[in-house]
Formats: sequence, C-alpha cells, structure tokens
Amino acid sequence: MLTDVAIWKNLNSPRRLFLIAGPCVIENEALCLRVGAALKKICARLGIFYVFKASFDKANRTSGQSFRGPGLDAGLRVLAKVRAELGVPVLTDIHNESHAAVVGEVVDILQIPAVLCRQTDLIEAAAATGQIVNLKKGQFLSPAEMGQVVKKAQAAGAKNILVTERGSTFGYHNLVADMRSIPIMQRFGFPIVFDATHSVQLPGGGGTRSGGQREFAPVLARAALAAGANGLFIETHPLPDRALSDGPNMIPLAEMPALLRSLLKIFNAAR
Repeated sequence: MLTDVAIWKNLNSPRRLFLIAGPCVIENEALCLRVGAALKKICARLGIFYVFKASFDKANRTSGQSFRGPGLDAGLRVLAKVRAELGVPVLTDIHNESHAAVVGEVVDILQIPAVLCRQTDLIEAAAATGQIVNLKKGQFLSPAEMGQVVKKAQAAGAKNILVTERGSTFGYHNLVADMRSIPIMQRFGFPIVFDATHSVQLPGGGGTRSGGQREFAPVLARAALAAGANGLFIETHPLPDRALSDGPNMIPLAEMPALLRSLLKIFNAAR
C-alpha cells in the first residue's frame, strides 16, 4: 500500500491524471471488490492513478425510504478490505464530526459532501485527522466562494486538499457545470477534481429519488479535462439501472475502459 506522501504526490502531479471512482454506495462487499479490481486493472494499464470510492451512508437522500448503505461499522469493514486486498487508496464521505476520527483510521481521503461544505465543525474534524480532505463545491456556491471553504480547512490544519466541482443548481431538478470554475478554483493552489456523474444528476427529478442523464457525463468529463481539471470523479456500477443509489447518472462499468482511454488522450493533449 502506498504511503500518505506517495498518494498525495500522485494526486498533486500536474502530469498524471487521477481517477476517483466506484459505486455510489456500498451495496455489498462483492460489488465493491469487483468494481475496484476492474478499475485498478484499467487504470494500471493506462497509467492513471486510481482511488476507490464508495459511501457507507448516504445521509442526504431525497426520500427517507431510500437505501442509505450498511452504516459506519459494516461499511468501514468493507472499505478496509478493499484497501487491503486491492492495494489502492480509498475515499469515503462523512456527514458529521463524530465520523471523522474513526473513518480517518481506515481510509486515505475524507470527503466533505457538497451539501455540507459550509459546515465548519465537520471540516475542522476532517482536517484534524491529518488525512487528505476532498472538499466538494456546494451546488449553491460560486467557484470563488469555495476559496473561503479551503481557507477554513487550512486554518484547521489541513495541508493536502482536493477541491471538487460537481455542478450548480439551475432551476428545479437540474444542474449546470460551468467550466470557468476549474481555472478559478485552481487559484487556491490545490488539485481540482471534476465530478462527471453528479454533475448530470437531476436532484429530486424522480419524485422520491434523483434522476440523471448519464449519457452526458462523458461530454462534461471531456470538457473539464480540456479546461485543465487535474482529476475526475466518476461513479460506476456493473448494472446502473439496478443500483440502489444514483443509478441514472452512473456509468456502466463495461464502458469505463473505452471512456478512460478517450479521456486520457484529452488530458495529455491539454498539457
């Protein structure tokens, strides 16, 4: 397993594309190992630095009846197994301060969800772990305003920070991704990630759940890399239409090899 220093060196490299990817939520251990192993193999072949992602708890669902995940203890056991067996860094999101320390003992990157990016106590707790922190830009914030979020994390002790663009609210049940946000947020001095699949989400568009337009995720990913994004965040699943969370905006796992090959060409050309 890579050291923390080696992980950050790869994420902070201007010449190497990195990918944060996996299923939206931990449905079961087998799914996570299957997706993680497939993506590790693809990325190793292409020279892309890979970070596995899955959530142990989706606390921000549209409906109270939506699947949330296995919970903290069971979820961390799965993430620990993925990290140990596959030898890849792992990212997961936290939703309250009490999660930070215990989750930070298991994963390499703590993610602050977009809807919680202004929560001072949550950011400070994540920073206190000493782990890499991924700050997702709120759908309600301008790119420039994210600078205050970054400063808040730095003041709390965070040294290694990722900032993720994931679209902005555009009327009801819709998001729009403004590529100007990438060079604007790069002024903060940290790597910028583009979340291709959440940017095509249709929040609440399914009535009791979010909808999505997965066919446009590759379009936005290409645009983001051309605009200078350092890395990509993509949720993927073997059968997205049967996924328990965010299926409409996830990329089918079988399509990832061809997609990543095309995206890598754009990343290299942009540099």
